[in-house]
Amino acid sequence: MGAIVTGFGFASTAADVAEGADLGGRRAVVTGGASPLGTETARELARAGAAVTLAVRDLSAGQRAAAGITAATGNPDVTAVRLDLADQGSVAAFAAAWDGPLHLLVNGADLTRPAEQRMARRWESRFAVNHLGHFALASGLHRALAAARGARIVAVSSSTHLYSPVVFDDIHFAFRPHDPLLAYGQSKTANVLFAVGATARWSRDGIYANALMPGGIATALQRHQPPEYIEQAKKVMRLKTPEQGAATSVLLAAHPSLEGIGGRYYEDCAQAPVIEDGLEVPKHGDRPIGRAEDSIDEIRTRQTQSRAREGSAAEWPPLRCRSDRRSRCGPP
Repeated sequence: MGAIVTGFGFASTAADVAEGADLGGRRAVVTGGASPLGTETARELARAGAAVTLAVRDLSAGQRAAAGITAATGNPDVTAVRLDLADQGSVAAFAAAWDGPLHLLVNGADLTRPAEQRMARRWESRFAVNHLGHFALASGLHRALAAARGARIVAVSSSTHLYSPVVFDDIHFAFRPHDPLLAYGQSKTANVLFAVGATARWSRDGIYANALMPGGIATALQRHQPPEYIEQAKKVMRLKTPEQGAATSVLLAAHPSLEGIGGRYYEDCAQAPVIEDGLEVPKHGDRPIGRAEDSIDEIRTRQTQSRAREGSAAEWPPLRCRSDRRSRCGPP
């Protein structure tokens, strides 16, 4: 099947994409539903008739967002439920409490610059929230998604995934110096891989997942960035409004052209082209980013030295790595 063409683009808004959609009788969960992008996504799903649950860490903020959405759309079936994606217990409780089918799961919560780099179990914070929390949520809701018979999962990623593959040898930076940009990029790559893997494994249950890049947007997520961040960003990219940024999420959740389609990556309301070798890619420091082989040898050396100090040095299985910037490395 060829690339999906929708007729929408960079300037399209969530309202444009949702126009004419009928989601009556469908139920949706939007994580990060109190954020600007999450609220805009939830608003248009609710306007199209879906019963929407905002899954939020700050319940008060979620309740305010839900009330605002109801006031704007006239849809009374908008609620907020607490969910802390950093806490696997909270994720399990949310999934266990869900009753009935779930038609739309929008994984939109995003941790960019956490106060702490590590969480419980020594997990790297961004990976723990952006991927592991959402992975556990989707897995816990699998039965509800399958019951919908045509469920869609929307994984909100970022072009920052180009900054790093998932470095399976050292996901949590136990042997590398911690780098916030590479950590975030790795978590966003995991979001894309989740969409591919979930579709491959769950399409037989009628569940399809796609990933997306919402675009550069001036939102509350930037409150942790330096004051000059937005002005600098404007010099290198076209920024979107939250209404435009939510458009691709709503497209993947609601547009009829995506029925039965999964395992793809979208940007500006269209399937994104594959980045081939030789094209310009972002840089981190003075070298191209996203090349796992740049650091695997260093990581392996640190791991071996650490185990030797502990008296448990062992033979490691060989890694299989590709040399392209979308390389994925791991045991054979």
